[in-house]
Amino acid sequence: MAGHRRVTVRDIAAETGMSIATVSRALNDHHAVTPATRALVHDAAERLRARIGQSGKPKGGAVFVRCPYVLTDYFGLIVSSIAETLTLHGRQLVLTAGEAAQRTPLLADLDGREFTGVIVILPPEPGDDLVELQRRRMPFVVVDPRTTLPRDIVSVSAAHFAGARRLTGHLVELGHRRIGVIGGPTEWLASDARLAGHNAALADVGVLPSGELLRSVQPTTDHGHGAAASLLDRPERPTALVCFNDKAAVGALSAAAERGLRVPADLSVTGFDDLDLARATGLTTVRQPLQEMGRMAVSLLIRLLEQHELDALHIELATELVVRSSTAPPPMRSLDA
Repeated sequence: MAGHRRVTVRDIAAETGMSIATVSRALNDHHAVTPATRALVHDAAERLRARIGQSGKPKGGAVFVRCPYVLTDYFGLIVSSIAETLTLHGRQLVLTAGEAAQRTPLLADLDGREFTGVIVILPPEPGDDLVELQRRRMPFVVVDPRTTLPRDIVSVSAAHFAGARRLTGHLVELGHRRIGVIGGPTEWLASDARLAGHNAALADVGVLPSGELLRSVQPTTDHGHGAAASLLDRPERPTALVCFNDKAAVGALSAAAERGLRVPADLSVTGFDDLDLARATGLTTVRQPLQEMGRMAVSLLIRLLEQHELDALHIELATELVVRSSTAPPPMRSLDA
C-alpha cells in the first residue's frame, strides 16, 4: 500500500472477511492468490480509501458510544468492533463506559454536546428515555437491548431464544430431563427469551418446566456459584445446569467441585456467550456473534445517518451451539429413577 494511503491490511481484512495473511499476499501479488481474490482485495481497498479519504480525516461528526459496563470479555468485544467499524467509515468515536456511564443518565450525557449519532449498549435507562432521544431526532441504535423496545427503535442483538432452545435441546438429546436453570435478572429481555427457549426444548419431549429448578440471579461468577449450590443441595438434584452466561457457569462448576461432583460424569453444565473462559474450562456454550453485533450496529447507524429506509428495525443475529467436554449423558442411576 504505497504513498500516503491510510487504509491498513487489518481494515481490508475486516471489510472482506478474509484473513490478514490472505489480504497481505493479495496486495503483494503472491502467486498463491487467485486473480478473483486479488481483485476483491483491491476493490475493498479502494472503497475504504473513498470512505476515509486520502487525508485520513473523518468525513462526518463524532458518534457517541455508551456502555455502562467495564470493557472486558463480553462488552469489550462489542465496543472494539464498533470502534474499528466506525474508523472504516471515517467517523470519530467518543466513548463513555463503566462507572462514568453509570453516574450520568443518557440524556444528560448528551446535553450540550454535538454528536452525529449514538450507539447505546444494554442501556439501563427506561424506554421513555430512548423515546425522548428519538423525539429529538437523534439517530441511534441499541445493541443488546435490556427491555422490549418500541417498534420503530433500531436495535441489534443475538437470537437468544433460538440459542437457548438448541442448547437445552442438546441436553435433552443426551437424555437429561431434570435440568436446573440459573437464569439472568427477570427484568432483562435476554433472560425471558433464553428461558422461553429452554422451556420450548423441554416441551418438545413432553417435560413441563419446574419453578423449583429455576434461580434468577445477576450473571456473575459468585451469583452463579450461589444459585448452583442451592440447586445441587436439593434432595433430588438436577442432572444438568443451564446457566445464563459463561461466568455463572464457571461459578456452577466451582459449586459442583465443592460437592465432589464430577463434570460431566455426575453433572452437565452449560453457559452462554463463548468467552475465553468457556474455552479454558471446556464449557459447552452458545457462541454469540459479539463482534458482528458491533459491526451491524454501525452499519445500521450509517444507514440512518444517510437517511436510508430501514425495513427490519430489530435485527437478531444467529448464534451457534459449541459442544465441549462439560456435557454428557446423565448418570445411569438418574435414568433409572
